[in-house]
Amino acid sequence: MKTLDNILAKSAQNGGLTLYDHTRFVVEAIECMAPALLPDFDLQLAKKGAIFHDLGKAHPIFQARMQAINANSLVEAEKQKSIKHRHELSSLAFLSLLAEEERQPVIDLVVAHHKSIENDPRGRGILDLVEEDKNFIKIHLQDWDEWSQYGLLLLEKFDIPTRTISYKEAQESIDYAVAHCSKKGPGWSPLRGLLKCADHFASAFNEKTADQLRKLFQVPDTSFYHQDSRRSSLYPLSQISTDSERPHTMVVAPTGAGKTDFLLRRCRGRIFYTLPFQASINAMYERMRTTIVPAHNVRVLHSTSKIIAKGGDEQILQPLVGASAKVLTPHQLSAIIFGTGGFESVMLDLQGADVILDEVHCYTDLSRAMVLEIVNALLRLNCRLHIGTATMPTILYRQILSLLSPDQTYEIKLPNNVLDTFDRHIVHKIDDVSTITSLLKQAIINREKVLMVYNTVKRAQQAFVELKSMFPNIHIMLIHSRFRRMDRVRLEKELIDAYNGHSENSGYAPCIVISTQVVEVSLDISFDRMVTECAPLDGLIQRFGRVNRRRTLQSVQNRLLKSVHVLRPEGSCLPYNGDVVRRSFAQLDDGHILKEQSLQNKIDAVYPELDTREIDTHLIYVDGKYRIKELTNHKKSILVDALEIESATCILECNRKAYETSNWESRLNMEIPINWKSFAPYANKYPQLEIGAYPFVIPQDEQEHRLIGLVMVEPDNII
Repeated sequence: MKTLDNILAKSAQNGGLTLYDHTRFVVEAIECMAPALLPDFDLQLAKKGAIFHDLGKAHPIFQARMQAINANSLVEAEKQKSIKHRHELSSLAFLSLLAEEERQPVIDLVVAHHKSIENDPRGRGILDLVEEDKNFIKIHLQDWDEWSQYGLLLLEKFDIPTRTISYKEAQESIDYAVAHCSKKGPGWSPLRGLLKCADHFASAFNEKTADQLRKLFQVPDTSFYHQDSRRSSLYPLSQISTDSERPHTMVVAPTGAGKTDFLLRRCRGRIFYTLPFQASINAMYERMRTTIVPAHNVRVLHSTSKIIAKGGDEQILQPLVGASAKVLTPHQLSAIIFGTGGFESVMLDLQGADVILDEVHCYTDLSRAMVLEIVNALLRLNCRLHIGTATMPTILYRQILSLLSPDQTYEIKLPNNVLDTFDRHIVHKIDDVSTITSLLKQAIINREKVLMVYNTVKRAQQAFVELKSMFPNIHIMLIHSRFRRMDRVRLEKELIDAYNGHSENSGYAPCIVISTQVVEVSLDISFDRMVTECAPLDGLIQRFGRVNRRRTLQSVQNRLLKSVHVLRPEGSCLPYNGDVVRRSFAQLDDGHILKEQSLQNKIDAVYPELDTREIDTHLIYVDGKYRIKELTNHKKSILVDALEIESATCILECNRKAYETSNWESRLNMEIPINWKSFAPYANKYPQLEIGAYPFVIPQDEQEHRLIGLVMVEPDNII
């Protein structure tokens, strides 16, 4: 008598889960998710899609792979690998057991939950196989009379009426699915997204699925931000009501005015909070975890978020749907405009949510164009958008406001008399870099904490080495993007805990922190003085916001001012546009207070035009209609091409053996990300591993790396 006991959904190496148990968990997930993500869709039909989605895993080819049955020869083994069998397509052979009106929705749920229906990179979508493989049906119905009995047994477990299905009937069902897919036009499939959400969640948690589902789709309690104790004249936005019925928000206010609180008070549903930089995202994640209920359903998502989110279940949850609040980069949302893998699930998760786009002025060129398109896409998903910035060109402000509609947007700008209370900096232009040494010596005598910001990692490293030699008894640290990820996390914590302001641990000891742009946004740090290379004015203003950040009644009344020193730009201004940098420097008044109420005019002088790049050719929605075919997605490389964000991964030679034998989490900690354009000239000098993230191996001393980060070192075999 046949049983399902040995029919596996996952291999022994991945837990050896049976097909019945996996299906049960997916059904549990879709029962929870369908009402939240697709409330108008028939729940019973959604459950049928979950029950049918993996029936094809009973196929002997799939079971041979799961059971790791040895082939009789190497030739036979290679032949098995080359067979293009997709279990989800074999699942479609059971369609005739459904009522006619149920078949097409179930096809949409099942047919593409792993692959696009066409143009799959490996040619394994249903329409690819029909076109390219004359044995498509034969392979997917191989030994039908034998293995279909397991599929019928599984259906009976879920109370689906069954009967024997002939080979011809099974073939007709697959032909029916092919014809249905062939007729698909432009659009996106919520049903595909729903099944993906449920399948990924159940696969992540298995027997813990039901417990984890209870945490999903809870509207966060943000009452912490509504407390009377958080209202203060020091934070003028805290004294402004957020009760407007207009769904969207635009807030322009200086750093330290209370934008974060205000934007969170404007939220009514689940929250997606976007920021441009990893360090600021990590800080915001920690802040929200301590202030928002339920804390366990506040998540973070960026390239290294699994390091930040400690603990097994917490790590697994980060990319999945249903968070109460999620802090992430706009790049994590970009799938909804570029149509990369899983974009339908992201769209379902976002529908009707509150989305905070903070510090939107920080994006330039392609990234700015991407953010504007994300705004359009979020509006189509009925999201409430809340946009905050300290500095935004008027031309960009007007464009965003036009997208949101002025009559639907609650606009907040502080009056000039309030802006005057945020005058905190005296600007000094530096023409001669040799004067920096005497400036730092005096700062140390004054027991000041100095932040130095450079535009490139290389110049920041050079400054660190020079200053460590010059001031051997002073605490000096360096932070930038090219550290091992575990070192980057350590440095961010050290920056906030030990070097930041007059903390309990740091006392009043002078120190110097050398950094790149990673400190510009949303890091709650406050220094006494800054020395910085010139950058675009909006970026400079953000940098200045890390100096004299702590506002007190006394500092406001006494108009406490602290100095920021800006180096005159010379030669190449990379990574920035040279004309923008030079116009920015020209807007700074040497020896004068930087007046908050003057910043808008200065910003507009620097940006007389909106600097965006054309990305229409990559978008899935243009001129009011979709141009991606339903049940398909684009390759991830389209995002890399459009945003020019391709990166390389490096590891240290001392970590090589550990990397080769470690799990993904340990490997992630050892990896050093670097922009590919910066690394490309060195790529042929270093060995590259064929595992993990395919890292290049750099023979750098570990102690040196912990201090200054990645340095390209000549390998021993290079003379």
